[in-house]
Amino acid sequence: MHIDWIMGLAGGVLIGVAGAIFLLANGRIMGASGLLGGLVDGTGQHDWAERAAFIAGLVVTPAIIAFAMGGAQTHLTGNIAVILIAGILVGIGTRLANGCTSGHGVCGISRLSLRGIVATVFYIGAGGLTVIIFKHLLGII
Repeated sequence: MHIDWIMGLAGGVLIGVAGAIFLLANGRIMGASGLLGGLVDGTGQHDWAERAAFIAGLVVTPAIIAFAMGGAQTHLTGNIAVILIAGILVGIGTRLANGCTSGHGVCGISRLSLRGIVATVFYIGAGGLTVIIFKHLLGII
């Protein structure tokens, strides 16, 4: 039995709960790209421990769950060049949009932020268009 949708649902619920806890505890919007960006460019030095703990949780928690469940099944391509280019483009996109899925999609939409809604519509559209072009038209992924 495929349980992909259950894992996606559980992941979405966990991101929503984490965003609510982050907002209640800090009074700030949880945006993973902003937290990581502050560590990388040095603008988040005043709260680097909090940022580092959050990013470590993003990496360690799925690893623990995957280990406990006997591995994780992905549909990720094995083409390293595609992965690197995609990662760079995602990083550029989150900087241009001033946020990512957690900041705009989860926290922005839940607060009825027009900026968050518009950003989410555009990045979901861009993602869909990318899949159509690179998977169905070009066969790269």
